[in-house]
Amino acid sequence: MPSSNSAALHSPAAERNKEVILEALLQLLPEQGIALEIASGSGQHIAHFSAQMPGWDWLASDPSPEALASIAAWRPLGVPPIQLDVLQADWALPAGHQKLDALYCANMLHISPWQTCAALMRGAARHLAPSGQLLVYGPFLETGVDTAASNLAFDADLRRRNPAWGLRQLDEVSAEAQACNLHLCQVIKMPANNLLLVFRQASNTGSSTLLKDPA
Repeated sequence: MPSSNSAALHSPAAERNKEVILEALLQLLPEQGIALEIASGSGQHIAHFSAQMPGWDWLASDPSPEALASIAAWRPLGVPPIQLDVLQADWALPAGHQKLDALYCANMLHISPWQTCAALMRGAARHLAPSGQLLVYGPFLETGVDTAASNLAFDADLRRRNPAWGLRQLDEVSAEAQACNLHLCQVIKMPANNLLLVFRQASNTGSSTLLKDPA
């Protein structure tokens, strides 16, 4: 629960999906490490993850001052969040977070310009440790896979609200990653027609792709 602070925002979607994402992270990540969340939003995810993953040092970030205040309200005892726009050439991460074991980003790519995808991959390539993982959660369009009606409606609504927004093609996201020597090595099916994408550096990809259908 957040501190008694009116700055705390509440995202029903984050509340619904935080536990199933945590379960996936616990399977994917080692017992300890350093992680950065991009576009932390309300702060509900990072507050939950940091409480349930005591071996991990989590750093939150967001470009919005309103979001930064909310993150601090949800996680008053954590490392203070930083103001970070993924499009910045230099993310200026604080000491101790220059090399990351995990970079986590949820529900950003479809509500931001397409350029943020390439920027996210460049930042991951700069800051991930050799064995680090980039974890990207959200809805995507997959070639050869029928898109759920709810996702098609969501995509149309996003594009009406802002022509630069919309669900992204998984193949195109993967291509942006490959341009930065990051390879898509796992695609985990999540509830409500979402995916969790796992990217690793080329030397650490392994050979298998995990497809899991929780619930």
